[in-house]
Amino acid sequence: MNPKYITSISELDNLVGLAPKAREKMETVTDMFPFRSNEYYLSLIDWKDGHDPLRRIVIPDIRELNGSGSCDPSCEKDYTKQPGLQHKYDQTGLLLLTDVCGGICRFCFRKRLFMSCERETVKDVSGNLEYIREHKEITNVLLTGGDPLMLATRQLEPVLRELREIPHVSIIRIGSKMLAYNPYRILNDAELLHTLSRYSTPEKRIYLMAHFNHPREITPVSIEAAEALRKAGVIVVNQTPILNGINDNAETLTALFRKVSFAGISPYYVFQCRPTTGNGFFQVPLEESYDVLQKSWQACSGLAKRARFVMSHATGKIEVVGKTAEHVFMRYHQAADAVDIGKFMVFRSNPVARWFDDYQHLTAEVEKQKVWLF
Repeated sequence: MNPKYITSISELDNLVGLAPKAREKMETVTDMFPFRSNEYYLSLIDWKDGHDPLRRIVIPDIRELNGSGSCDPSCEKDYTKQPGLQHKYDQTGLLLLTDVCGGICRFCFRKRLFMSCERETVKDVSGNLEYIREHKEITNVLLTGGDPLMLATRQLEPVLRELREIPHVSIIRIGSKMLAYNPYRILNDAELLHTLSRYSTPEKRIYLMAHFNHPREITPVSIEAAEALRKAGVIVVNQTPILNGINDNAETLTALFRKVSFAGISPYYVFQCRPTTGNGFFQVPLEESYDVLQKSWQACSGLAKRARFVMSHATGKIEVVGKTAEHVFMRYHQAADAVDIGKFMVFRSNPVARWFDDYQHLTAEVEKQKVWLF
C-alpha cells in the first residue's frame, strides 16, 4: 500500500464528503495555513464525530485564525548558523533537511516553513556537514524539517553516511511522525531499512523520534513498522505535546504511554504546546497540563513514565518538576547558555499561564514573584 497524499480541501471533500459550510471554513484556513494528509491517516478518523481527536490533529480548524502567537516561538533564527543548520546546545547540531511532512499538524511549531517563501532548508548540506566536522563538541545530530523520511532513501543515505564518517558524532536522531502518518513509508522500502541498519551500529545508534500524539495513531501497521526499525538497529522513542481536545485528559495520556511502552517505544518528552501563530486553542494552561500528566502516570509503570515535561523555550528546555497550591518548580534541563543547565526556579502559581514568559511577566516587579536557586 502506498497511500495517496491529499493537499487540498477539494480532494478531501471528494474522499470523505464535507458539509458545504465546513468546507468553506477549511478553505479559509488554508489560505493562511496549508493542509496536507494522506488516505491512510484520514481512514483512521471517525468522520461522524466532529470532535474526533485525530481529526483535530490534521484537519484545518477556523480557530487557527484567532489569537496571537509567534512564527518562531523558540527563536530558532537566533541559533541558525547557516541556512538549514541550527546549533543551540553545545552537544547538538540540528539539520533541517526538508520542508515537507507526511501530514501538516495543525499545532506545528515550525509551520512558518509551510507558509513562507523564505526557505530555511537547503538541498546541498555539504556546508552544514563541514560545520559539524569543525565543531567537535557536537556529539549528536538531529535530522528534522519537515520530516526527513519524506526524502527518498537515495537522498537520505549520503547524509547518514557522511555523518557516520565524523568521529565525534555518536548519535544520529531522525525526527519523524511517519510511524503515525504513513508507516508504509518504512514497510515498503527495504532499501531504507537496509540503509538504517548500516549506519545504526551497536556503538553509535540511530534514534527515531516518533510523534504519536494519541493512542489511536498506534495501529497494528505502525507497530509493525516500529518493529522493522528495531530489527534494523534503530531505537524508537516518542514525544508529544499536550494538546487541547486531543490528549489533555489523564485517560488518553495513560493509554498513549501504555501503548508505546508495551511496544518497546520509550516515552521521551512531553511538551507544553508552543505559542506558535494559530496554536492558541491547542494550548492547555501549564499547571493543568502538569496535573493531567501526573494523574495519567498513576496508572503507568515506571517504564511508561520516563518522559520529562518540558517547554522548548528560546533560552532552553525548561522542565516542570513540581507544584504546590502556591508555587511551581522548574529547572533548566538543557540551556542555550551552558551555565544555566540545572538551574532551579520557583514561581508563584499562575493557573492561566500557558508559557514560561507568562511567569516572568506576572507583575512589573518580577523579582518579587520568583526565586532563583542555584
